[in-house]
Amino acid sequence: MSGDPEQARRLRSVPPDTAPNADELLPRVARGDEAAFATLYDAMAGRVLGLARRVVRDPAQAEEVTQEVMVEVWRTAGRFDAGRGSASAWILTMAHRRAVDRVRSEQAHTNRVLQVAATEQHVPYDEVVEDVTARLEREQVRRCLDRLTPVQRESVTLAYYGGHTYREVAEKLQTPLPTVKTRMRDGLIRMRDCLGIEMGERA
Repeated sequence: MSGDPEQARRLRSVPPDTAPNADELLPRVARGDEAAFATLYDAMAGRVLGLARRVVRDPAQAEEVTQEVMVEVWRTAGRFDAGRGSASAWILTMAHRRAVDRVRSEQAHTNRVLQVAATEQHVPYDEVVEDVTARLEREQVRRCLDRLTPVQRESVTLAYYGGHTYREVAEKLQTPLPTVKTRMRDGLIRMRDCLGIEMGERA
């Protein structure tokens, strides 16, 4: 989930014949191969970030979309159908859809706020349900955060709750940027597994 422009530039400049093959990596990711995911992440995160930035415009939100997409890739790799296109196209389609959803969600939120302010009515029932659901999800995330190692939790918390970029997190922790990215990636993998278990138990 890299927001490092220099890394993104390096990824885009990798010659096609030496670039990691996403079509070969994705089936391994589907089998839970974390090394394959790390390679796929390094190969695709820069392209996902570039696409997200073109859609949502806001750099911070583009980084969030990139992080969400790469977690979704890890979680749903088994759904990829090679008969319907390439792995990279599948990932970028996912990224475009999520980026568009983010823009629509932000616009819908703005419209609701303006509507409530204009009419001075009570908060609609749907918004109450949405607020309760969001609180439950936050509690679930906090429980999963507690299961991370201290260094993973600190990095994830600074990035997600503090709104810092990877470079800023590295500076605050006085830790090399590649180490912070590795902690974040490993932390996200553990979060994904934890959230999957939590969701199953809740169901």
